[in-house]
Amino acid sequence: MVSTVTGTTDTTATAAAMKKSLGMNKDDFMKLFIAQLQYQDPLKPQDPSAMLDQLSQLSLVEQSYNSNTALKDLLSAQNNSISLTALSFIGKDVKANGNVATFDGTAPSSLMFNLSIPSASTQISIVNSAGVTVKTTDLGASKVGDNNILWDGRDNSGALLPAGAYTFSVKAASATGISLPATTYTTGRIDGVNLAGSTPKLNIGGTIVSLTDVISVKGV
Repeated sequence: MVSTVTGTTDTTATAAAMKKSLGMNKDDFMKLFIAQLQYQDPLKPQDPSAMLDQLSQLSLVEQSYNSNTALKDLLSAQNNSISLTALSFIGKDVKANGNVATFDGTAPSSLMFNLSIPSASTQISIVNSAGVTVKTTDLGASKVGDNNILWDGRDNSGALLPAGAYTFSVKAASATGISLPATTYTTGRIDGVNLAGSTPKLNIGGTIVSLTDVISVKGV
């Protein structure tokens, strides 16, 4: 009994949604089709193949609409799953594509970069929100792979800078002075998630990181 009622309800809802979207559902089409049969010229009846073609077109339209509805439901379920995944990141440390270093005013900030080959010289420059370079550090030779240094939040003169989001860049070179590519990362602990929009955004202090930019997640 319950299955019958549910099926009827789903069919009615689908027909109503189809009418709202397309301006006509299969019931409207059948009424027009029957009216066409009633008022056709008996001496010149409609070609049966044309009638079958109309019925097949109705079936294709309904199947297409049902497929689109099912796809929307699937995408909605997928988005809900992604949102739940993003919420599970809260309190965990992540590594993501980017070059932002968040300084909270006291604790050192981690600056991570990757080299495909080792360098003979490496320099990191830190820039504030106004675009001014506040700190430049020469690291010397750096190993291949991920490299991580801690920045104490101080500028070139040793003064403590205010809390906020800073960006950094890396210049690496070989022993012969050839410039080497360096990939920078945004790292930190997730303390919030923004679910507005099509892609969840993770919050690291004052830094926003897209979920699609996350490379790795580590539990605390």
